[in-house]
Amino acid sequence: MIPGFENIVEDRIKTAQKKGLFDNLVPAGKPLKFNDDRHIPEDLRLAYKILKNADFLPPEIEARKQILQTQELLAETEDTATKYRLLNKLNCLIMKVNAARKGNIRFEIPQCYMSSVVNRFSSGTQSKKRPKDSLQKKSNPNQKAKIL
Repeated sequence: MIPGFENIVEDRIKTAQKKGLFDNLVPAGKPLKFNDDRHIPEDLRLAYKILKNADFLPPEIEARKQILQTQELLAETEDTATKYRLLNKLNCLIMKVNAARKGNIRFEIPQCYMSSVVNRFSSGTQSKKRPKDSLQKKSNPNQKAKIL
């Protein structure tokens, strides 16, 4: 810092305090809100703050926002073809986020395919139901079942 500059700043702050310029500020009497950036390395904090002030989001967060928007659209849509298209888009976005993540598989986002299949079969919209007998070979009731 420039020598003597600190003294000038301190003098101006003191004169402003005496004039009462700090008395009617908007957050007066309220605690200041500090961003918790302890988890960010010190050498990256300034860069992260600049990116945050510029409303920049990392690609993974952008993809998660798209996933949430697509899920909302999917919940509101009635048309089957549109639902199918949105479901494909949703699964693609989920796959993209999961592939970019480097970590444990437990933290991956599950795809939405399984729930739609279960819903389709539970609603009774199957094309044909096969009789139970056609799926199993007929066996002698007196014969014991073989364990494979």
